[in-house]
Amino acid sequence: MTVTTISSREFNRDVARAKRAARKGPVFITDRGRPAHVLITIETYRELTGGQATIVDLLASPGVEEVEFEPQRIGSLSRMVELG
Repeated sequence: MTVTTISSREFNRDVARAKRAARKGPVFITDRGRPAHVLITIETYRELTGGQATIVDLLASPGVEEVEFEPQRIGSLSRMVELG
């Protein structure tokens, strides 16, 4: 595994280079010389999180806009509350 460090300015100028480097290992992106972000591949992310899909992963999946979701109503969730 190769660790790469680049500045935010370099990252903004050449995102493709950062993506290529992330295939070989984490890419630390610095702001004013201090590590601020880490770029990793989705495969590495899944390994780190135990392979569990998060709601963010699921919502970012291709074709998600075509999924039909009609939650069933379970009645009224409101109730009277006395304030006094």
